[in-house]
Amino acid sequence: MGVKEAISQKLTEKFDPTYLEVIDESERHRGHAGWREGGETHFRVRIASGYFDPLSRVAQHRAVMDALEGEFKAGLHALQIQIVPADGPVNPSVRQPRA
Repeated sequence: MGVKEAISQKLTEKFDPTYLEVIDESERHRGHAGWREGGETHFRVRIASGYFDPLSRVAQHRAVMDALEGEFKAGLHALQIQIVPADGPVNPSVRQPRA
């Protein structure tokens, strides 16, 4: 299983999201710190889940980072996290998954 799939699986198991998008942005960071041949080092995650509703922004991000501790130990270098409303993203630039 690749890193992208592992991230998706772990976040789905932990947070039961109503929306989840995992984007591999490694190629955009070619030559930067942490980049390696083959990619899977830099990701962006957009996630919506009721789990995050009572949490502060810092606590939300910590929860995601804690869920992916193993991926960081295995070589994930950077993760950009965007928590979106539990009923899904309101930003039109965020693509909705197809049903």
